[in-house]
Amino acid sequence: MAENKSLIQEFKEFISRGNVIDLAVGVILGTAFGRIVTSIVEDIIMPPVGVLIGNVNFTDLKVVIREAYTEGEKLMPEVSVRYGNFLQITFNFLIIAASVFLFVKVINRVKREQKKEEIKEDEKIKETVVPDSEELKVLKQIRDSLKK
Repeated sequence: MAENKSLIQEFKEFISRGNVIDLAVGVILGTAFGRIVTSIVEDIIMPPVGVLIGNVNFTDLKVVIREAYTEGEKLMPEVSVRYGNFLQITFNFLIIAASVFLFVKVINRVKREQKKEEIKEDEKIKETVVPDSEELKVLKQIRDSLKK
């Protein structure tokens, strides 16, 4: 039983670490972002593209290898290569990848600007001359007299 408590305690410690929680939040946001982009691609971008190339729904594009047929009372399904669905998913991926790339690029630019501002603040602090206190002046005099 003591072993179980330590295992449970270890699990609690593991799950409460910041990086695990950050990862969970990232996965949840990534999933939601993926759904949004998929909707943008499938519902907004692809219908006009389909109209431009002749009223084509990309997910319906396929090469039929064998037509559906009836064998006795049994209906045998069509066998086909659905390359349109592959094109749709590939297009979704490219848009998601481009969106993430642009998002990361903006974040990196903002971080660089913040870093520049921090460096400027540090330089201002270094340039600020603080007058010596009386104690420091006395200590410097002692040091100088010891050097002689």
